[in-house]
Order: sequence, then structure tokens, then C-alpha cells
Amino acid sequence: MSHAILAEISASVSELKKNPMGTVASGDGAPVAILNRNAPVFYCVPARAYESLLERLEDLELNAIADARKNQPLIELNIDEL
Repeated sequence: MSHAILAEISASVSELKKNPMGTVASGDGAPVAILNRNAPVFYCVPARAYESLLERLEDLELNAIADARKNQPLIELNIDEL
């Protein structure tokens, strides 16, 4: 059975156990696919890449909210009346 590996670098579970930080470093800041019996079981994602991913997801969510609201009528306010 074939499996899509969604990372440029991969390592085995055994390699990860032997040298966790070396395995993470081998991705040079990008995720590393961790394989068990040549099938990906999880992705080892460095903190900086994970933070960047979450920021991008938040941006997409905010853009979706803005797009959903762009045709709503405008309400004019006077700050002195608030």
C-alpha cells in the first residue's frame, strides 16, 4: 500500500528514539515525517513552523469572517455618542 508523505525529510521511529533533537534538526526548520514500517505515523513539526501554521490558519479564519461581512450595511457612529 502506498502512502503520501507530506514532508521533504523523513525518519524512522527508531531514528527519532535514538536522536530526537537530531531528527528535528534534519528538517532544517521544516516538518519531518516519522515513519513506521515505511508508512507515515506522524509529523514532527518544530515550534517555529507550528506557530507559523497556526498564524496562517488564524489569518484564513479572519479573512473568511471579513468576506462574510463585507456586504453587510454600514452603521455610522459618532464616537462622542458612545
